[in-house]
Amino acid sequence: MPITAQHVRETLDTYLASHPDEKDSLSALAQVLDEAGDSITSRKEFRGHVTAGAALLRPDGRVLTIEHRALKKWLLPGGHVEASDTSLLDAALRELAEETGISPDQVEPDSGLPFQIDAHPIPANPAKGEDAHQHFDFRYLFRTTADTVELQEEEVTAYSWQFADMLTAEPLRSRVMAATRP
Repeated sequence: MPITAQHVRETLDTYLASHPDEKDSLSALAQVLDEAGDSITSRKEFRGHVTAGAALLRPDGRVLTIEHRALKKWLLPGGHVEASDTSLLDAALRELAEETGISPDQVEPDSGLPFQIDAHPIPANPAKGEDAHQHFDFRYLFRTTADTVELQEEEVTAYSWQFADMLTAEPLRSRVMAATRP
C-alpha cells in the first residue's frame, strides 16, 4: 500500500511532539500536506513533496555521505518515495540500499521515527519537465558495521565516510553527533 497523507501527517505530528521548536520551519510542509493530500508523495507535486533520507552511522562515529550527480552536492543517501514503499522508514531504507549497495540486512534502524525533517529548495530541471519545488526530507538514522559501498552510478558519483563533526548543516550535524555518544 503506497504511503498516504495520513501516514505523513502522523509521522510529522509525532516528530513535532518531540521537536516543537521546529513547527514554524515545517509550516510549509503542513500547508502543502493539507492542500495536496495523498499527492504529497508524488514527484509531480511542485508545491513540494515528501522524500526520504538515511543517515548511516558506523560504530567509529562516521556517517556515510554521497555526491549527488544531478545536484553536484554531498548529501545523505535518499530520494523520492515510490508507490511500492509502505512507510517513510521503508523508503529511506530502500533509497539507502539503491544508492549505496548496502543491503537492508546490514543496517539497523535507530528508531521508527525520523531524527530530522528537512525542508529545502530544489531547482527547476527543464530536461525532466520539473519546476522549482521543495523537498520535505524525512531523515532516518540507521546503524551499521558495513563499510563496503557499491554506488548507483546513474545518481551518485562518489561516497565518503565522514566524522559527524564534519557535517556542516544544522541540526543534522548536532543530531548525528549526539547519536555517536554512548
